[in-house]
Amino acid sequence: MPAKPPTLILNAFEMACAGHICHGLWSHPRDETHRFGELAYWEEVARTLEEGMFDGIFFADGLGVYDVYRGDYEIALREGIQVPRLDPMLIVPTMAHATRHLGFGITSSVTYEPPYLFARRMSTLDQLTGGRVGWNVVTGYLDSAAKGVGLGAQPGHDDRYDRADDYMDAVYGLWEGSWDDGAVRLDRAGRTYVDPARVRRVVHDGPFHRVDAPHLCAPTPQRTPVLYQAGASDRGRRFAARHAECVFVMGPNRAVVAGIVHDLRRAVEEEGRDPYAVRVLAGLNIVVGATDAEARDRLAEYRLHASPEAGLAHFSATVGIDFSAYALDEPIRYAPNEGGRSALEAFTRRGGGKVWTVRELLDAMPLGSRVHTFVGSPEAVADELQAWRSEANVDGLNLIRTVAPESFRDFARLVVPVLQERGLVGARRAEGTLQRKLFGEADVLPASHYGSRFRGDGGRGRPD
Repeated sequence: MPAKPPTLILNAFEMACAGHICHGLWSHPRDETHRFGELAYWEEVARTLEEGMFDGIFFADGLGVYDVYRGDYEIALREGIQVPRLDPMLIVPTMAHATRHLGFGITSSVTYEPPYLFARRMSTLDQLTGGRVGWNVVTGYLDSAAKGVGLGAQPGHDDRYDRADDYMDAVYGLWEGSWDDGAVRLDRAGRTYVDPARVRRVVHDGPFHRVDAPHLCAPTPQRTPVLYQAGASDRGRRFAARHAECVFVMGPNRAVVAGIVHDLRRAVEEEGRDPYAVRVLAGLNIVVGATDAEARDRLAEYRLHASPEAGLAHFSATVGIDFSAYALDEPIRYAPNEGGRSALEAFTRRGGGKVWTVRELLDAMPLGSRVHTFVGSPEAVADELQAWRSEANVDGLNLIRTVAPESFRDFARLVVPVLQERGLVGARRAEGTLQRKLFGEADVLPASHYGSRFRGDGGRGRPD
């Protein structure tokens, strides 16, 4: 049975762009994210993380531009708010070739690409990386993305998750149900490369997606990539409880995140899974120095380059509220919409009844983001991570970059040795696939996972 991992899972949180979450810091003279279009840059990042005992790098991604704030995308362009942005899938093979152990989480939306095409792309990455890939399943939340692919607007929030459930059934059928292990014979004498009797056509006729074909790829090391999810809305939590193996959570403090994690683990248990069958990773900013004073000086230096307004524009698009329409001290009203509902609920409903103003939001974004930031010495950071592990019941860290790759190097150089001394980070690497590294069991989905019921039946494993 799954159990809480004995050590912290360390993930780096990235995006194939200059401005990711801590907005404005691309302008810092030591920041190197302007090199995000160079393969050599990503090789260097990968080696830094691997040598620093990180378990993986997680690439956020999405379609569309942020055009809710002021009703246009001018500030998104000027401030580099996740634009320009590259497709991270094309970067991963280079990073995998430069490393041996590092895992790779890739974000891709189920809303705008047919499952048959996507299944092949992920199988290709799983094969080329030796089973070190995961997929962050997202449904999207930007109308600009829908317009970019020719739609007038995105589907409704809950409707997107209904489509996602159907999408998952289709890709499970392709990954798990189409090819038997050993179908590839490579029998030169008998002139049989693949045994036709061991390959099945997947027939999926769902409410939103249809497939009627065998998968194009033979079984890869993991078959189904490790499944990540980040939705914390009621509907997103139900989706995660069925499908996710890793969930990313964010919140202003440990108490808020503890509530999110409690609800998630309860939902996982109600789905018939062990509550620790899902690894929960907390998204955190960490500014570390050799001493507390040095860390505070580093924060002050970073703040000179950060852009709280860019953070506000990003947050506007995330929750679907144009904050430019509010006066600085006007209370921000809860306004349900079809955008990122989990972020909206965390902002308006999980804050203990607090009513925010735009001024307070800007004050809460000293590094261009509302993400929790901890500042301190290596020992203080280690204390904080231990507190998050015990009090918020998280299994690891999704380290958000500030100045890059400096923030990853500082964490690896200063914090990881302290975590190793405390037994919270191992001294040696686990071998094998990302699935095995995270759960220590097999290379494929466990029998308790919903997706395993599609195994070996041509994808007809959907429940009634």
